[in-house]
Amino acid sequence: MDRLWAPWRLQYVETSQGMPKGDFIARSDAENADRENLVIDRSEHTIVMLNRFPYNNGHLLIAPRRAVAEIDQMTDEELLDAQRQIQRMIIALRKVVQPSGFNVGLNLGRAAGAGLPEHLHWHVVPRWDADVNFITVVDDLRVIVQALDEVWIRLRKELGLETS
Repeated sequence: MDRLWAPWRLQYVETSQGMPKGDFIARSDAENADRENLVIDRSEHTIVMLNRFPYNNGHLLIAPRRAVAEIDQMTDEELLDAQRQIQRMIIALRKVVQPSGFNVGLNLGRAAGAGLPEHLHWHVVPRWDADVNFITVVDDLRVIVQALDEVWIRLRKELGLETS
């Protein structure tokens, strides 16, 4: 029998909803802890971070820095900034992980699958032609082929940001 070891998933399994409670953006706003918090970049209105519990390698979360639950609560500046960051990250991910395509989505409300309904965020998920990921259907399991820290380093380097 083959075994697939993914000990990093234990943190996800042990949390009630799979995501930490409270404002993950506020806790991730200290620039000196960017690597630990998987923060890729900040702009005036948004923050970009790797998803700690990714669907695929390179899975990013892009959120307004201000706690906003609904898209109609965002200012025009926040909306434009978020869309520009999505565009910028897709360009960088194309170079870093070379996907065949992307899923970009926003889950609004718990019923829609939002893990943190009080703070909306876009998911940018790289996808590959051969990415059928049968194991998810068979065993409710994901296989991530690249370490989060490696993706963090490569994206920061691609974006011209310091990686120390």
